[in-house]
Amino acid sequence: MSEAVSFTQRLQAGVARMGGMLTGSAAGGHAAAPQGLPVNLGDYDLVSRGRGQGSRMMGIDQTLVWVVAALVLWGMVMVYSASIAMPDNPRFSRYAHTHFLVRHVMAITVGCVMALLAFQVRMETWEKMARPLFVLSLVLLVLVLLPFIGKGVNGARRWISFGVMNFQPSELAKLATIIYAANYMVRKMDVKENFFKAVWPMGAAIGLAGVFLLAEPDMGAFLVIATIAMGILFLGGVNARMFFLILGILILAFVIMIAESPWRRERIFAYLDPFSAQHAWARATN
Repeated sequence: MSEAVSFTQRLQAGVARMGGMLTGSAAGGHAAAPQGLPVNLGDYDLVSRGRGQGSRMMGIDQTLVWVVAALVLWGMVMVYSASIAMPDNPRFSRYAHTHFLVRHVMAITVGCVMALLAFQVRMETWEKMARPLFVLSLVLLVLVLLPFIGKGVNGARRWISFGVMNFQPSELAKLATIIYAANYMVRKMDVKENFFKAVWPMGAAIGLAGVFLLAEPDMGAFLVIATIAMGILFLGGVNARMFFLILGILILAFVIMIAESPWRRERIFAYLDPFSAQHAWARATN
């Protein structure tokens, strides 16, 4: 009972802190001793900016929050723009013009609730979960390839069916990659200039995930995961020559994969010339 009350209090405090962050006020926050690191280690410190400038929270990037909010709103516009004419198709004649927009908003709401819950988890917990979560994502990427577990659709085997919903392991792999790569770079900060000690092990792990994703096939998810890993390497301060060498190798690899795959080439050509009659019926298959 006491644990439930404690969690409820933490959740309420988190809501208050989020409100204070978005309004620029210090409401709901509490002062704590500086930890000396520009990351959130579980306590949300308020550091004064001076008279008339309000306060900011250590570990919370307000600019990033507003960028995410803008992207979410822009995504809503795109979903509505792409689906408003769907009921004109006999296949979707039963749906309202706002059907897909409402579903998207519901998904955003669930995502916001989950983000608020994740915000309550201490950084130490995420660090402990980094490697187990990444290993779990690799196991699920293997399981989805098994015919009696993975669900095949149009030649791709990317989903695990739970009856009421389908789960896509590649989505968990994206989250796991973010946490694992960030934790890895923190642990390897002292040897980040050494390719074989810092970059190679993480590259091998991401490459293994890429092999499983390409077997589904899902090159788009592999591209996202590779981009995440490269972004964290960049933010971690990896040597510039090392970074651009890896980037060049990745670009070359993706170009070869696209060039060797007819349907991937068709997707690129359809994107470059969407109004061409030749590509009017091209499918977004990867």
